[in-house]
Amino acid sequence: MNTGARPVRPAPLIGLMMVLTWVTGMIEAASLLALGPAFTAMQTGNVLFLAFGLAHEGNLPALASALSLVSFAVGAVFGARLEAAVEVRGQRWFVTGLVVEGTLILAAAGIGWGLDPQYGHPGTRHLTATAVLAVAMGLRTVTSMRVNVPGLPTTLVTRSMTSLLAGSALGHDMALGYGTGSWARRAWAVAAMFTGGLTGALLLRAGCTVNWLLLPAAVVVFVVASVHLARPSLLTGGTR
Repeated sequence: MNTGARPVRPAPLIGLMMVLTWVTGMIEAASLLALGPAFTAMQTGNVLFLAFGLAHEGNLPALASALSLVSFAVGAVFGARLEAAVEVRGQRWFVTGLVVEGTLILAAAGIGWGLDPQYGHPGTRHLTATAVLAVAMGLRTVTSMRVNVPGLPTTLVTRSMTSLLAGSALGHDMALGYGTGSWARRAWAVAAMFTGGLTGALLLRAGCTVNWLLLPAAVVVFVVASVHLARPSLLTGGTR
């Protein structure tokens, strides 16, 4: 018996995780281009931004990146404790995580209501919104890791891109999914992140204030939670 096999996730759940990946692109467009420069989900970028800022190179202020890193850590710890506690009670931890995430994004939209994008010199409201979004993305990362859909971490695409190429006819790596058809899911994950970022950037180009970047993202997260709640078939594989 292969007890180490990964659980098979139903197609509707994979679709919902794709939508959440799109949301991440939207959030990163807001945090990097309108509030930062700082990422709120992809913390590798913040580690480097912080290093460059401390070295006073590249005109990258360290404060926004440092604040995002700390807030993300808070969100990850909070998310782990929250979802584990909800799971112990036999409740739907996936839905709970999404509802809390959506509420945090909505709070960030409230903080940024009418706030003009300001790249490079964030004010107090910009930094506060960044911190709240980073908490939300720390929680989301825990949620994504608990769901564990291979190739769909929802908050970064580096591994998805690598697996896509290595497991394709070009890479021919059986260990990374060559011949399994998983390349399509990985390609869609990359496309979802790109499309979310493009949507956010276009809204900025159209002159939207911070709240109009974040409100659609919050609404989509709540919709994903509602869809999951309404479909008992998505509870298979231990995902609640």
